[in-house]
Order: sequence, then structure tokens, then C-alpha cells
Amino acid sequence: MDKTEDTIIATINKAKMGNQIAFSNLLDTFWNDVYGFQLKRTENENDAEDITIQTFSKAFDKLSTFDDSYEFKTWLITISKNIHVDLIRKRKRNVLKSGSNNEAITKVLDDAPTAEDNLIIEQNLATLLENIKKLKPHYQKVINLRYFNELSYAAIATVLDEPINNVKVKLLRAKKLLAEIIKNKN
Repeated sequence: MDKTEDTIIATINKAKMGNQIAFSNLLDTFWNDVYGFQLKRTENENDAEDITIQTFSKAFDKLSTFDDSYEFKTWLITISKNIHVDLIRKRKRNVLKSGSNNEAITKVLDDAPTAEDNLIIEQNLATLLENIKKLKPHYQKVINLRYFNELSYAAIATVLDEPINNVKVKLLRAKKLLAEIIKNKN
């Protein structure tokens, strides 16, 4: 997606009306900005990815509150910073309470079959399973729950004990990563 301010505002307005492609475009456009920012802050790929997923989940959930007099990227980074600070506070509390360190909570978006969905469906099962195994375990799990167990987003959210928006964002990211693996193999 083009990063011009007018294009971004138009995409945000489409997303506010529930357009799933607009959500996907926003995720694609700003994922690297937020992930890179968090990678520098956390110096941990897993934490950076988890916080980035949570950032998009929260942003998409609260998109109606976005004020377009500000830059969207700045808004996302602010959300991301706050999630990171909350995560640090939570970990400190948990260390003080139990002496153990808990992992960050993860999050995810998309309904209609996308180009990635169609590419995934076209693969034969053995090759597809081989490619799924190349994903990180939390992405493998969400793909398996959605496509092999055929669970709804709500059911996956219950199984994973995560908010439904986290499940949506995580599934969208997993599909994109899986489609990249498949494309690179062909």
C-alpha cells in the first residue's frame, strides 16, 4: 500500500466501515514499523512480535477513536509503547508475587478468503503440512485450529484463552507468513 497520507486516511476510513482488505493493508503497511520499533526496545524477537500483534489488535479494536489529525504510524507506536510498558509492569508484579517470569500474551484479523487463503488451499496436504511446520509454534497452532479443526474465531479465542481480536491478527499474520513460505518454494 502507498504510504501517502491521503491513501492511509482512505484505507483507515474503509477499515472503520469493516472492510477486511483495508485492515490487511494497514497491517501490511505498518507491521515492519511497529515490529522494528519493538525489536529495538525489547531486543527479543518473540516479545517484539507479541507486542506488535497486540498493538494491531488494540488499534483495530479502537480504530473508531483514531483522530486523523495525527499520523497513523505515530498512533500505532504510542499504543505499542503503552503495551510494552504494561508488559514490563506485569512481569515485575509476577516476579515479585511468584518469583517466575510469565510470557507475554499474544493477539490477531480476517474473514473472507484472501489471496493467501487461496494459495494455501491449492497446496497438496503433505506439502502444506511440511510448510506449516516451518512456522513458529503459536502460528502453527492457530492455523491448525482454524483450518484443520475448523473452529470459529470465538472458539479459537476460547481454546487459546485470548481475545478474539488477537486471534484474528495472529491468524492473518500466520497466513501471510505461510503464503510467503509457499511462494518462495515455488
